[in-house]
Amino acid sequence: MTFKGVSDFYFMTDPELFSTPKALFHTFGCKLNFAETSSIARRLAERGIMRVQKGEIPDIIVVNTCSVTELADKKCRQAIRNFSRRYPEAAIMLTGCYAQLKPEEAAALPGVAIVTGTDSKMKLPELIEQWLRDRKKLTFNVKAKDIDQFEPSCSYGDRTRRFLKVQDGCDYWCSYCTIPMARGRSRSGKIEEITAQARKAAAEGAKEIVLTGVNIGDFGKGTDETFYDLIRRLDDIEGIERYRISSIEPNLLTPEIIEFTASSRAFMPHFHIPLQSGSDRVLTLMRRRYDTSLFKERIEQIRALMPDAFIGVDIIAGSRGETDEEFEKSYDFCKGLDITKLHVFPYSERPGTKALDLQETVVPQEEKHRRVNRLLRLSEEKSLRFATKFIGTVRPVLMEHTEHGGKIFGFTDNYLKVSLAADANLFNKIIPVKLSELSSDSESIIGTML
Repeated sequence: MTFKGVSDFYFMTDPELFSTPKALFHTFGCKLNFAETSSIARRLAERGIMRVQKGEIPDIIVVNTCSVTELADKKCRQAIRNFSRRYPEAAIMLTGCYAQLKPEEAAALPGVAIVTGTDSKMKLPELIEQWLRDRKKLTFNVKAKDIDQFEPSCSYGDRTRRFLKVQDGCDYWCSYCTIPMARGRSRSGKIEEITAQARKAAAEGAKEIVLTGVNIGDFGKGTDETFYDLIRRLDDIEGIERYRISSIEPNLLTPEIIEFTASSRAFMPHFHIPLQSGSDRVLTLMRRRYDTSLFKERIEQIRALMPDAFIGVDIIAGSRGETDEEFEKSYDFCKGLDITKLHVFPYSERPGTKALDLQETVVPQEEKHRRVNRLLRLSEEKSLRFATKFIGTVRPVLMEHTEHGGKIFGFTDNYLKVSLAADANLFNKIIPVKLSELSSDSESIIGTML
């Protein structure tokens, strides 16, 4: 997972009930959170709630929180305090994983009026109206075992790429992870519901959809539908020219899914696969459901069928039981994989997780940082090698947004970031681009239109 990017939406609440109080939405965390925030925003729009104009002061601030690491918790608390200082008269409404896992701590933060957790996100409009009537603090969340609601949601706005929620929750209970406590049991929508969302996105002009969820390979669990069935149906929808599969467990990334992606019309050669450790002993301590042999097989199959595929891999450094020897095994395993990028996270002790019961080596913070930095350097080497391989070639690029410096940026089919001279006519179009040279910071490739 990545924590870059925060999204703000500004709205006014029901003018028939109140004198147009204004609300601001602020999203932390993963692609799934962005999709859910957009659904909340859409529900408000259905009530006639309008976006606040730039410079107006909000009366209500809704923060969709994240709690995947201790750092994520800290960022949420900092943002809430900053909002309280910046808008002291505003009421802050919290939802999401941090609010679910630490409701009392969240409720005690300055300015907080509502704490909803994860299961009640879609009830926020009603809860906000209730608070506006009686002005009493509300805490509305449920135990993880009782979290069972699911509603497909799709991000929208001025971006060309949409995030489509197809699944939620997780039954894996990895020893280091709090997500099952925050998100509840694995559940998903029906294929007909998901494809309806994709058709709507196509009608609104979207060119690309990223499929999101907590454990998307688990789609359809308990039904006769599978993730493989879903992607085959999505591939038939006219108007959507690109799909990307977000993070998917290696044991659920089946050979048939890889084969279909390689031959499909619209699924891109782009994978994000969590490894977490390249040591089989540490994987066992983590209660992961695969070993390094299976993981390597998946990478090799992708490379055999899609030599140009972007392959991102999650890795945790410094988990309990990761001795110096086990870290070296993990590092060497990653070094030997033909992958594009490592998403590196330092291990974070999370209350309530099984990892705290392990009588294993606890890695000092300083050593965690050293290991993180070694893995990041390895990632930079792999990313540079991957990007350099395509200099001089022509790839299809979906042009997305303009940034400072007179450039417009987009991504190739295999997820290389490309810049061109700014041209508003290129927005949301897929065009062939010659990849000419790496930018000075190596963060993107300078392209040339054909």
